[in-house]
Amino acid sequence: MNIFQALREDHKKQRQLANALVRTSGDSKERHELFGQLAAELKSHAIAEERHFYVPLIEADETQEMARHGVAEHHEMDELMEKLESTDPSSPAWLATAKELRELIHHHLDDEEKDFFPQASDVLNPQEKTSLGGEFQEEKEEALHEVQ
Repeated sequence: MNIFQALREDHKKQRQLANALVRTSGDSKERHELFGQLAAELKSHAIAEERHFYVPLIEADETQEMARHGVAEHHEMDELMEKLESTDPSSPAWLATAKELRELIHHHLDDEEKDFFPQASDVLNPQEKTSLGGEFQEEKEEALHEVQ
């Protein structure tokens, strides 16, 4: 599996979790479980993606700016997750922030898939695409166990 296939697979999970989270209501078990799953998924994905996708792209002049933009969006997601952690899950503010997070997740993933991937594909050679895919998956699994 190359890096783009591995990332797309993760993106699908993130979209599903974010969509499911905003359909929950109140201080429910389902809301807490989905939030925990999404938090673990986003954190482990960001760790692996930054190391095995963005770092190689930062080294190339033509993809440096987009890679930095992607990392900045990861930080924005982290901030929204922290805001959700400190907000009462039964309050309307919690759901509003969760919807903001969902929109940011969708925006970020769409940017990557439509804009970043084609540019990155021009920069990375076939061997790099494959090796980065495997490295990403290994790092993601390790990180997922650590953050859960």
